[in-house]
Amino acid sequence: MREVIAALNTALQQDEPVALATVVEVEGASPAQVGFKMLVRPDGSVVGNLGGGELEQRTRAEAVNALREGASRLIHYTLREEGPDAIGMLCGGRVSVFIEVYRPTPVLLIVGGGHIGQPLAEMGRLLGFQVEVVDVRPERATVPHLDPTTITPQTYVVLITEDHRTDEQALRQVLDTPAAYIGMIGSLRKVSIVFDHLRADGVSEERLAQIHAPIGLDLGGRSPAEIALSILAEIVQVRYGGSGKQRKLGGRFPFPEDEAQ
Repeated sequence: MREVIAALNTALQQDEPVALATVVEVEGASPAQVGFKMLVRPDGSVVGNLGGGELEQRTRAEAVNALREGASRLIHYTLREEGPDAIGMLCGGRVSVFIEVYRPTPVLLIVGGGHIGQPLAEMGRLLGFQVEVVDVRPERATVPHLDPTTITPQTYVVLITEDHRTDEQALRQVLDTPAAYIGMIGSLRKVSIVFDHLRADGVSEERLAQIHAPIGLDLGGRSPAEIALSILAEIVQVRYGGSGKQRKLGGRFPFPEDEAQ
């Protein structure tokens, strides 16, 4: 167990995604005991064990899925060949495993710290993002320049400079990075012109389709703060795979108080 806790601590310090699987309940015969822990990385490699066998293999696969989806979960297994939750074992007992997902702190990289960038940065911090702002004016920036090598799959890039040429230049810099999200502000005409430039330079339609431009969800607001809200709403939607629907029309994520009532 110490090895697992040490590996978890290292992952947290290095801001790496991992899932911690813990046996929380055991009924009847089982190779696992309450408290057994196993740390699972996105590639399926593990530290620790839950007793081996099909139980451990199923839990490892479930943990990888949980990491991919970014959601913790409680899983129940029946250690039998048939029946509900059966996993093909002969022990006969039941085991419940809690899989807790630890995801790196997401980064909100804002290129342009102007009238929209400022409220967007404030909102991003409220939602737990590590906010980085790039701007030609040092007093509005938190990082000195746009460095594509620092962009990871946990980075959400927003291009909202005060000039269409700098937006296009920044877009070219981040286009081939593993960013989770790239959004660019602008009218349909501006987006069309920029995309035509990129097509002329060989950028595929598939890649262009992954750029969120014009940026944001249509919430109807037009003030800088309202536009910032629409941008952040789209980022949250992308991050969690939400539908964007009103909840009364079929949105799939209930609030905690809904579940309690």
